[in-house]
Amino acid sequence: MSPDDTFVLTSVAEAADTPLARYRAVRERTEALAGPLSPEDQAAQSMPDASPTKWHRGHTTWFFETFLLASYAPGYKPYDPAFGYIFNSYYEAMGPRQPRPQRGLLTRPSCAEVGAYRRHVDAAMARLLSGPLSPELLERLDLGLAHEEQHQELLLMDIQHLFAQSPLYPAYRERPDPPRPAVPAPGFVGFEGGLATIGADEGVFAFDNERPRHRVFLEPFRLADRLTTNGEWLGFIEDGGYERPEFWLSDGWATVQEQAWRAPLYWRQDEDGAWSEFGLAGLRPLDGAAPVAHVSYYEAAAFATWAGARLPTEAEWELAARSGQDLRQMSGEAWQWTASAYAPYPGFRAGAGALGEYNGKFMVNQMVLRGGAAGTPPGHARASYRNFFHPAQRWMFSGVRLARDGAGGREKAMDAGFREDVLAGLTASPKSLPSKYFYDAEGSRLFEEITVLPEYYPTRTETALLRRIAPEIAARIPEGAAMIEFGSGASTKTRIVLDAAPQLAVYAPMDISASALDAAAAAIRADYPKLAVAPAVGDFTHPLGLPGAARGRPAVGFFPGSTIGNFPTDEAVDFLVAARELLGPGALFVVGADIAKGEDVLIPAYDDAAGVTAAFNKNLLARINRELDGGFDLEAFAHRAVWNAVESRIEMHLVSLRDQAVEIAGRSIAFAAGESIHTENSYKYDPGAFAAMAQKAGWRVEARWISEAPAFGVFALRS
Repeated sequence: MSPDDTFVLTSVAEAADTPLARYRAVRERTEALAGPLSPEDQAAQSMPDASPTKWHRGHTTWFFETFLLASYAPGYKPYDPAFGYIFNSYYEAMGPRQPRPQRGLLTRPSCAEVGAYRRHVDAAMARLLSGPLSPELLERLDLGLAHEEQHQELLLMDIQHLFAQSPLYPAYRERPDPPRPAVPAPGFVGFEGGLATIGADEGVFAFDNERPRHRVFLEPFRLADRLTTNGEWLGFIEDGGYERPEFWLSDGWATVQEQAWRAPLYWRQDEDGAWSEFGLAGLRPLDGAAPVAHVSYYEAAAFATWAGARLPTEAEWELAARSGQDLRQMSGEAWQWTASAYAPYPGFRAGAGALGEYNGKFMVNQMVLRGGAAGTPPGHARASYRNFFHPAQRWMFSGVRLARDGAGGREKAMDAGFREDVLAGLTASPKSLPSKYFYDAEGSRLFEEITVLPEYYPTRTETALLRRIAPEIAARIPEGAAMIEFGSGASTKTRIVLDAAPQLAVYAPMDISASALDAAAAAIRADYPKLAVAPAVGDFTHPLGLPGAARGRPAVGFFPGSTIGNFPTDEAVDFLVAARELLGPGALFVVGADIAKGEDVLIPAYDDAAGVTAAFNKNLLARINRELDGGFDLEAFAHRAVWNAVESRIEMHLVSLRDQAVEIAGRSIAFAAGESIHTENSYKYDPGAFAAMAQKAGWRVEARWISEAPAFGVFALRS
């Protein structure tokens, strides 16, 4: 939603550089926003929390008349003394006023007379602002302009609510927003926390509730890199979100029952089950990629619980907003609910007189929102801005950004995708989990332990082979090249190539586990001080691009360990295609691949006598328990390795030892006794079959080396 599409597209500060020009720009924008509305539209009030458009126009005018002209324009006479009763909002010091729920009963003054009132006050303000201006007057002018901008957003909120009551679903503006492109699952950007300072900067305009600046201590946290979408909210609805009390605060659940909420405020479902959303452009098909809007704090908190997350505190939000991190939609889409109650900052003192009532009297029983919405006037919001509403209200432009506890810094948490993949895999039949999630810090440690087991031949066999052929690999690496390792782990085998190829200038390891990656990168830096080390946290199966230090250099890919055998053939081809596109034309790609052999060798390698592989497999359940609030009893599952001769692969499974139900991220997953979770495949190749697969992905085999039994292969591919 973009109300400003046909009106003022820049902030007042950008559009005007004198007090009078700024005043006129704000006042003209209010009239432009009211312009599409008929006198009947402007007079109606749809609920006690809303106000008629003509009242907004009159109230903002009364503010300038009362707090500027009456104080600073000698001899000024009020346009109509009765307007002080009609257009006062809540200023007790200024006398009695029309009750808020009854503003829609005021058919007089008419819209035309309100317009005349505005012109009268604007003319007097023009005379005032053309003369000498004291600092106190300018300060009050800034407050008045910001106040009117607040009412511009309220005007849009209120007219949308009014139009939503009509069976005609009239449009405030005819041109709808174009459909949005699909969005990826949200990432979570990490922050270290610690001692931070929040609040409005000195020397700039801010409301009194944004001050004083003060220090807060924050634990490490993570913030979603975008807003929650309509499509994600549909998932909440379809999972019974509005019918399941376990997600809701007590007052929220009572409100859901009382109000019969089943969806956000302006969602409508037809007889066929299709959803539409009413907005300022009228009733339109629901856009699943657009940010969800018009949800209450109660709904936002319930959704966050369902999603295995929480709402950020306002201090977390402000720290993140000032950080310069890659966080999308921080402003300009929807106000974002926080978990913070609206209360005064430490050291806050309300100002004297009627203007001291502006925020001070409301600092209770409300929750803070941060950011700024599409309906917010351009340039009005800022990082320190504190919006606030009661937790059950939802006619404002309010949305959701999720947060989680956890370590921050350079790590971008993968838990959004982790949750989706885990729930998708465990609700499928048969059940499965992606093997890429094995390698958290503990999983990486256990795998390194596996590699030295007597039964596990692949590591020692490949290592011995690499030592023998390293000079031949190095001869194919040009001067100044960058070596990109996919799924680097501890980078043990990497050193064999680095020692043989001192002409390498950059080493860029990629791994999903930030902790394992950091440890390996630090060790490489210490032992190879002339080598630039540029680690990249992420899913190497879908690499986004080369690290900056590697760009523009000849590229060498390194993918040892037969990790490619974890992919089904079609996914292995897709990975090889992605690697070719990442590394570029003429690149060298060194890939390790295990060779098919007898079951008597394979089964012990994946089901060792010491139980280390079993612990490695079960650690995936432990990770789910830790990161997704899972309830797995690890002793209720058994590790099993199976040779699938038809598919030429070893399969790893976790088998349920009894009928049981496990809670994961708020979902209950049932397991029957004997039911298996398929956690990993390890394909074993015939050399000719591997070459054919590589060729299908656009590579040619430039060289291949096969060890003595137990056979293992290393292939040099060229793009």
